[in-house]
Amino acid sequence: MPADDQVTSLTDVGSGARSGGVAFSTTNWSVVLEAQGQSPAAQEALEKLCRTYWRPVYTFIKREGTGPEEAEDLTQSFFALLLQRRNFDDVRKEKGRLRSYLLTSLKHFLVSEHRRTVTAKRGKGQQPIPLEELAAIGRADIEPADLLSADRIYERRWALTLMEQVLRRLRQEYAMAGNAELFDLLKQLLPDEPGAPSRTEIAAQLGMTENAVRQALHRFRQRYQVLLRDEIAHTVAIASDIEDELRHLISVLRT
Repeated sequence: MPADDQVTSLTDVGSGARSGGVAFSTTNWSVVLEAQGQSPAAQEALEKLCRTYWRPVYTFIKREGTGPEEAEDLTQSFFALLLQRRNFDDVRKEKGRLRSYLLTSLKHFLVSEHRRTVTAKRGKGQQPIPLEELAAIGRADIEPADLLSADRIYERRWALTLMEQVLRRLRQEYAMAGNAELFDLLKQLLPDEPGAPSRTEIAAQLGMTENAVRQALHRFRQRYQVLLRDEIAHTVAIASDIEDELRHLISVLRT
């Protein structure tokens, strides 16, 4: 989904935020912070977050002028070190948000790596977290060749990764209910993409009435909003940060 369409989707969520809040109980990031990474549950939560949000880290490292192969190595090493240390005393300085904490930690890590210079020591004694997609990117550039700074590239990739995660979860729900085709068609209507099929065409293809398609799209958007806010909740420490993080993501995708 193009970035402009992502903004449309996020804006829809922001405008309807107060109509259906997400229950904030124990999220991935809050589990990590509460246990300081010492429990099996916290370790599992942290590993899941690393597997989900490796791409913003990788794109930041590449934008800093590192080649693809070394960027992969550094990405793996950064997360391995994060899992090994599990020291989150500085999280308060970053307002408890995973997005900000990872970027600050990454910058410190890269400075240390540059000072050390002995690349053979990189990752020594550390068990890398499996990032299957990292090895499958084919050394290809995954960001447009523009003049965005490394920080802005990181923020943008973070927002897009979060959106991709939401759509992945939503598609799984539809597929489990036997409605994968309905998802694929409704997703094209979510941002009103150019060239997307009309509701009339979708109704004919699925053997539904136009009114039924309209209702299905309404339910689709509502569920999308819930999952987006839930996904954001997994990356902040307290529920009150969800709204601020949502607004931040909207601003990132608008630039």
